[in-house]
Amino acid sequence: MKDIKVFSRNNCMQCKMVKRFLDEHHVAYQELNIDEQPEYIDYLREKGFQAVPVVESIAATFAGFRPDQLKAFVA
Repeated sequence: MKDIKVFSRNNCMQCKMVKRFLDEHHVAYQELNIDEQPEYIDYLREKGFQAVPVVESIAATFAGFRPDQLKAFVA
């Protein structure tokens, strides 16, 4: 399911934890790194986020490492 987007940045521990959780549970996602793709910074600010990681999907959008929220993506 590529409907999940993970906005991250380099050297972000919570970003690594989110990606590790999704990888370990075999959940497909698209990573958008704001260090490498700074055009997404304004997009995140418009949505009201000031820090990464931000996980965005059709069902939910949230910031931070939230295992309780991430479990919803595990089939």
